[in-house]
Amino acid sequence: MKTTINKILVFLFATVTMTVVAQKKVQSFSISRVIDSNIEDVWKVVGEDFGAIANSHPKIVSSTYNQGSITCGGEGAERICNLNEKGTKYIKETQLHFDAENHRFTVQVFHTEGIPLNPDYTKATYSVKPISPTRSEVLFKMTYRTSPAFIGWMAKGKFKKQIEDYLIAVEHHVLTGENVNKENFKQIKKKYNH
Repeated sequence: MKTTINKILVFLFATVTMTVVAQKKVQSFSISRVIDSNIEDVWKVVGEDFGAIANSHPKIVSSTYNQGSITCGGEGAERICNLNEKGTKYIKETQLHFDAENHRFTVQVFHTEGIPLNPDYTKATYSVKPISPTRSEVLFKMTYRTSPAFIGWMAKGKFKKQIEDYLIAVEHHVLTGENVNKENFKQIKKKYNH
C-alpha cells in the first residue's frame, strides 16, 4: 500500500513538474490613449501604414516592409523595425488577424537581433475604438517573454514607457502629419503629456 501511494505521489509530482516546464512564463501589459481624431485617421497610421511605423514611433529609426511580405499592410504583411542606425538592433514582425472593419490586428514577432525578446512568445494586439465622431481610443496589449526569461519583469516598465511614448507619437503624427523621431520627440511629448 505504501509503495502504491509513493508511486502515485511520484507520478503526480512528475506531471506537475512537466506542466510547469511546458508552460513558459510570459509577461503582459496594456496601454491605451484617447486621441482627438476620427477613427479612420488613427487607423490609417496604426493599422494601414504598418510598414511606416518609424513615422510615428520615437524609438524606431527606420522601418520597411520585409521583402518576403506578400502585401503592404493587412493579413500577412511583414515589417522590419530598426532600433539603431547600423541596423544591428531590429525586430521583424508580421501582421495577423487583420480586421479593418473592427479596426484591430495582432502583430507576431518572428525574429529579433540585439533585443532580448523570445519571438515564440512575443505578440501584441492593436485596436482602435471610436469614442465619438472626433475622438478615438488606441489600445495596445502586449504579451512577451524575454531571453533570458528572468529579466522579463525588469523589462516590463521600460516596454510600457516605450509604448506610452509611441501612442503620444501616434497622436502627434495623426494630428499634424509630422514624422516623429528621437530628435524631436522630447519637445513633442511636452505638448501631449496629459
